[in-house]
Amino acid sequence: MKRWLGVSIAAAVALAILFAVTAPGAAQAPAAYRAPRLGDKPNLNGIWQALNEANWDLQAHDARAGMVTQKGVYDYEYARVPAAPVVALGAAAGVAASLGVVQGDGQIPYKPEAAVIKQQNGENWIDRDPELKCYLPGTPRAMYMPYPFAIVQGTDKIHMTFAFSNAGRVIHLNKVEGPPDDTYMGHSVGHWENDTLVVEVTNFNGKNWFDRAGNFHSDALKITERFTPIDATHMNYEATMDDAKVFTRPWKMSMIVYRRLEKNLELLDYECAEHVYEKLFKKPGH
Repeated sequence: MKRWLGVSIAAAVALAILFAVTAPGAAQAPAAYRAPRLGDKPNLNGIWQALNEANWDLQAHDARAGMVTQKGVYDYEYARVPAAPVVALGAAAGVAASLGVVQGDGQIPYKPEAAVIKQQNGENWIDRDPELKCYLPGTPRAMYMPYPFAIVQGTDKIHMTFAFSNAGRVIHLNKVEGPPDDTYMGHSVGHWENDTLVVEVTNFNGKNWFDRAGNFHSDALKITERFTPIDATHMNYEATMDDAKVFTRPWKMSMIVYRRLEKNLELLDYECAEHVYEKLFKKPGH
């Protein structure tokens, strides 16, 4: 009897403890993440990389057989096959499916005349995409190309170096004059809102694309970026695009970028210009 009573008391105590732990309001919410500091600001130093399909197409898309396709034997959209320039690449020329990174309804709100240009860009990708010619990738495209980039953070400047085409950009945290001319990468001026780095980017030359699908912008583009550390190895990247020449309204993309942690990691240049001389200087018809 005593043994049974002891077991019952122990069980009651255990249940009471369990109820106290699980009762509403009893458990404290986990503390918000606080990034490692560089002075009084989050430390973003490191090598980062996006791991998604945004450089193929910012919008949601199905997998397709080739980077360039054409109609097959059957005249149906789903029966498109790799076009002659890429057919020998087989599966390596395929495009992976993606849920997309455009927020809201997932669609980029083109003006009707701009939507026509976008479609033409996609149909003439090999001839038109600036990436294939090794031009500077532009902002925001440099952030999600399939190559790493480095962040070096100072007190009044943040420098980003990108592997592709030796591209770089400086985010000015102090008052500076704008560039003497428009550029591929734009002019970046930033400030901190708590632990989020907010950057306004202007002064584009309008020669960049957003991706390989032909999504593009004009020289009127203005971007608002937000860099928010989530934990020690993940950062949320948001960019709002405002270009009244091309879009009917501003729109936003959002994605995660990842801190690379390999031992002895360093950023290696992909100086691609030397690989495209023939493409750049080949005469038409040759």
